[in-house]
Amino acid sequence: MKVYISMIRGINVSGQKKIRMADLKSLYESLNFQNVRTYIQSGNVIFEYTDTNLSILAKIVEEKILHTFDFHVTVFMRTIEDLKKIAKNNPFLNDRKEDINKLHVTFLSHKPNQSSIDEIVNYECKPDEFYLNCKEIYLFCPNGYGRTKLSNNFFESKLNLSATTRNWKTINKLIDIASTTSSNNI
Repeated sequence: MKVYISMIRGINVSGQKKIRMADLKSLYESLNFQNVRTYIQSGNVIFEYTDTNLSILAKIVEEKILHTFDFHVTVFMRTIEDLKKIAKNNPFLNDRKEDINKLHVTFLSHKPNQSSIDEIVNYECKPDEFYLNCKEIYLFCPNGYGRTKLSNNFFESKLNLSATTRNWKTINKLIDIASTTSSNNI
């Protein structure tokens, strides 16, 4: 069994696309996922399943949510190893020791193409900064994420893909929860 973390974009925001976490947990369990745990109302789910392609897993969950709740969402799937690597490689912590309360990670649905990367690589939105690393973007927002122009919508429009963002506290909490699952303690 492998430990996965899924992050659902756009549920329970401003009364839109409401899913209770108990219902989301039940949905994941109906897919034969094991040790299902949720974290906060924004659609973070940790579970165990056999070693499967991340894109296939995300598609399975998206289709089940569409069938069950009658709306489409985008699901971002990562492994615990992926999240640990993301946490370890944050350039705003490793190189500069920025305030963790100002740090976020934007997860991308897939790796952007080079022409899209070239378009945004030198984009400046001071005082906010970003660092693109494959399928994740590290964000430093000194005035808060709520005030940045470097939102999910910005990256989705510039990179032609889907995006969802989690703050640094959530990233670390997801790692903590995922680290306590049975397959990681063997």
